Amino acid sequence: MSGVARVSFCAIGALILIGTALSAKAEPGAAHLVDALNSVFGEHPHTRAGHAKGVCVTGNFTPSAEAPSLSKAPHFAKTVPVIGRFSMGGGNPEAPDNAKGNVRGLALRFELGEGATADLAMISAPVFGAKTPQAFFDLLTARASGDADSVEAVFAANPESRNQGVWLNARPVPASYAGVNYWGVHAFTLTNAAGKETLVKFKALPAAGEEGLTDEEAEAKGTNFLIGELKERLGQAPAKIDLVAIIGEDGDPTDDPTAFWDEDDRKNAALGTVSIEAAAPDAICDPFSFLPSNLAEGITGPTNDPLFQIRSPAYLVSFTRRLAP
Repeated sequence: MSGVARVSFCAIGALILIGTALSAKAEPGAAHLVDALNSVFGEHPHTRAGHAKGVCVTGNFTPSAEAPSLSKAPHFAKTVPVIGRFSMGGGNPEAPDNAKGNVRGLALRFELGEGATADLAMISAPVFGAKTPQAFFDLLTARASGDADSVEAVFAANPESRNQGVWLNARPVPASYAGVNYWGVHAFTLTNAAGKETLVKFKALPAAGEEGLTDEEAEAKGTNFLIGELKERLGQAPAKIDLVAIIGEDGDPTDDPTAFWDEDDRKNAALGTVSIEAAAPDAICDPFSFLPSNLAEGITGPTNDPLFQIRSPAYLVSFTRRLAP
């Protein structure tokens, strides 16, 4: 089904949002998901439909000695510049920083030279909030309705969609964008120069360790402290973030971003260190979208994960809309 933003109903002479008109039997497309996000968080001109609130940063990535043995990707062989963006999940540009149940995001663009780039989009939970585009669309539509029973019905039909919220609410509110772990929730395949393939998930860990707030501290911080804290931190020293590969094992699901990969006693491989050097104007990040499928040679995404397949098209729908006059 094509990613058409709206459907025309000539009988009533009006345009109705797909988020309310899409048949339950139809598979939602990229534009439908963006419409559904807007139905929850509102339409905000020139703003991302998802991860609306955030801060652009610049720095560099230095690969580890081990990285080339896993992947022939150019940024695993040499230090490259990085443009990044820390953000709050959802489409609310005023999302409260002290909300426990919302993910934080870290998106990275590796500049590979001669105009080539590769992206990595991560969140502060090891799982996504829905297994399929349909489940994500249904959850957003139910939330937009404001009907608690409808939301509960979606969770009952898709119990795996609870995993992210349960995980986040069991942990403290992050004290800093640079003080929380981030995961790439999809399974990727790394291929080295010899053709050896390794199944992985990406994880980013702050070199200084995780920094959390008690509920009382989070309340006292208020709803808008993360960007200021990061800028103050970067004014003193770069923020170092270690990128690792969580090595896949037999039986690990590759088609379900809501499924946990048990990390206890699992092998990890160091890939390198991201050094966030400075906050940057929004104009540095706004001319493009961080696309999960924008990958370098030596890294491939899952072919059996429908959420992975639709994310980049949805991001491009959002991108073209926010550039519109």
